[in-house]
Amino acid sequence: MIGCRDVRATLNSRRLCFLFTPRACRHDPWVTLEQALVAGVDLVQWRVKHRDAAGAIRARDVCREHDVPLIVNDDVELALSIDADGAHVGQDDLDVTAARAMLECRLLGVSTHDLDQLIAAERAGADYVGFGPMYPTTTKGYVEGKGADAIVPIVASATVPVFAIGGITAETVSALARAGARHFAVSAALAHAEDPAAATRAILHAIHIASPNEKKR
Repeated sequence: MIGCRDVRATLNSRRLCFLFTPRACRHDPWVTLEQALVAGVDLVQWRVKHRDAAGAIRARDVCREHDVPLIVNDDVELALSIDADGAHVGQDDLDVTAARAMLECRLLGVSTHDLDQLIAAERAGADYVGFGPMYPTTTKGYVEGKGADAIVPIVASATVPVFAIGGITAETVSALARAGARHFAVSAALAHAEDPAAATRAILHAIHIASPNEKKR
């Protein structure tokens, strides 16, 4: 683990989270992960439905080489057993309060879909939330998205970082950044890319250009 205080201190500055599912990658998943990290991904979520401790440990080690936190999706016990930097739970997973107690000072992320869920997650001790789906996405089977306007009141109300999620690409991320989103979670746009490094740089560039209050070069 990078360190509870260190991770929390830098969480607000982390812009791009790669939702990493090895089987979803177009090319060698470990090459894909490495290229994404080199190109600027600064948070990784291990997103595998079945428990694969060996794979999670390998992902953790690759991330540590780049000083990037690894979060385990859905499986708090796995996160603890491999000394990951935290875990992420959905609305139908382990109770958020219970997850907070188990993780102690490690990061806790919570999936949210509306303002009430955001408030509940914050009260239960979430360090960050995911909010979406912003756009249609085949990864989770969402045929409709909330659209960029939906994130405006969420960001305005949140006291923790909000990671916009769902159908985010270099083309769609600009509207979210203009709406005030500062943090983004991406899956297919990197996993399916012919060149994951180029795809990562394109998304980060689009975020930078569209974000308010940033100096443009």
